[in-house]
Amino acid sequence: MNRTLRTFIVVVVALGMAGLASFAVYRAVQRIPVREVEVAHVQAVVASTGIPVGTLLTKEQLKLVGWPSSSPVPGAFTSIDAVVGRAAVVTLAENEPITESKLASRGSGSGLPPTIPPGMRAMSVRVNEVIGVAGFVVPGTRVDVIATVDVNRDIVTRTVVSNLLVLAAGTRYDQDAPKKDGKPIPTTVVTLAVTPPDAERVSLAATEGKVMLALRNPLDTQPTETAGIRLVNLTGAPAGPPIEQKVRGIKRVVAALPPAPPPPPPRPYTVETIRGAKRTTEEVKK
Repeated sequence: MNRTLRTFIVVVVALGMAGLASFAVYRAVQRIPVREVEVAHVQAVVASTGIPVGTLLTKEQLKLVGWPSSSPVPGAFTSIDAVVGRAAVVTLAENEPITESKLASRGSGSGLPPTIPPGMRAMSVRVNEVIGVAGFVVPGTRVDVIATVDVNRDIVTRTVVSNLLVLAAGTRYDQDAPKKDGKPIPTTVVTLAVTPPDAERVSLAATEGKVMLALRNPLDTQPTETAGIRLVNLTGAPAGPPIEQKVRGIKRVVAALPPAPPPPPPRPYTVETIRGAKRTTEEVKK
């Protein structure tokens, strides 16, 4: 075999191996699944920073970002000018999309009024650390209002309104409150969303007695239905008859007699027996 033939054979084998290798690589590439990169085709308005509830939105608090057109946000805005000047009715996180349901109507102002649901009223109740459930009553939670009223020494406690939404909770400095070192003492105020009839009940309870707040589970939406409890029922002792005293011919109730104590049990009959130096006492059973 001459040199030319050997060279030809080597070139043919090399070309065949290269062809087989190229075909194998081609088939392997065809088996790789196609990966599609989703490209944003629409713009959406999002919050550029955290925004508290009731804030009037400005351009500095908003920005436009690209959003996938295949996954649109219902009620989203594509223009910053359509959002500027409207108040947030919920707390917005950074980069959270702005939607119609999270904003108050244009011209409704800022602060607490836009967050009040239609047909409801905002009513504030002064509380302390105990009444405010040790700081767990925060905006967004739900509470029951429990009132304790004393009517002619007949103390009654019952739930007057249930499942109220807390709109705000904070501390204020009441100038009419007692002062310490010449400065007003801070008091905690809880603002509740109530209907007009419920506002009347809470106002009457706060005026004529003492109110407490009972924190609810947000998933528990059933109304609280109780008959209330009286002090007499709580202690289990019957109330005595009232004491009446005539003053210039007019009968007036001065006080109520305390309940009579139960009579002591009768002493048992015993017999003492002496037998020699041993003395024993036995009870005589009836």
